[in-house]
Amino acid sequence: MTYPVNMNITPDVQAFFDDATNTISYIVKDPTSDACAIIDSVMDIDYAAGRITFDHADELIRQIETRGLKLEWIIETHVHADHLSAAPYIQQKLGGKIGVGHKITVVQEVFGKVFNEGTEFQRDGSQFDALFEDGDTYMIGNMQGFAMYTPGHTPACMVHVMGNAAFTGDTLFMPDGGSARCDFPGGSAEELYDSIMKVLALPDDMRLFMCHDYGPNGRDIQWETTVADEKANNIHVGGDKTREDFIKFRTERDAQLAMPKLIIPSLQVNMRAGEVPTDKDGNPMLKVPVNGL
Repeated sequence: MTYPVNMNITPDVQAFFDDATNTISYIVKDPTSDACAIIDSVMDIDYAAGRITFDHADELIRQIETRGLKLEWIIETHVHADHLSAAPYIQQKLGGKIGVGHKITVVQEVFGKVFNEGTEFQRDGSQFDALFEDGDTYMIGNMQGFAMYTPGHTPACMVHVMGNAAFTGDTLFMPDGGSARCDFPGGSAEELYDSIMKVLALPDDMRLFMCHDYGPNGRDIQWETTVADEKANNIHVGGDKTREDFIKFRTERDAQLAMPKLIIPSLQVNMRAGEVPTDKDGNPMLKVPVNGL
């Protein structure tokens, strides 16, 4: 597929790092208008106490209001397993459409069974305002964005490109961080490698913005790099590493990883576009499937 890349547009990108989940959220502004998008917002949870708060989301809202911006899109790069989305909370305050990859339906079907969801849980993606397919375009003010389908980490992963900025979700990490795991249901090391190659086929000076960073070897947290830097230096796919090298490494590495601490609440909330599920009386309630993951 040919994607509508336009390197002549430089969106304003403001990053917000969440220490609790090592997630980076973004406000992305069209350079010629007041329109903006939010990428991968975070809702705060004290899982042990069963308490949800919105400090991280409130900071995004504050920034948008202070700058006099108009929020048009709230985009999820995928159904995150390590943090909860604040999309509906932000939408209630500022408006905007919530968008995710169209393969969300696959995730909903798989985890609808894991969490023993009833027939009232819709598995058609209808909780979201837009379901992006590969190559779909959308507007943020006068700036066109487009979605690239990049499965592997999950079956619903998308990379979103706006001008000379691409938001990679968990398809790539910083060069010294490598890549994300592929052992969740629907994940595939083979697919992830192919997806990464799609991203690295973008222009060398395309700016890449990460969804997570863990400061490998004690370095400061970082979230921006370029296609050229990833191609040359990524520890999992850069240089002369082959597809076979990557698949072997990723498969062996994933077998040693523990589950993310927030995977159980994250999946239940994020497959609902950020809404917390409720019990039969309408009270917010999360389930813990035993030996289900």
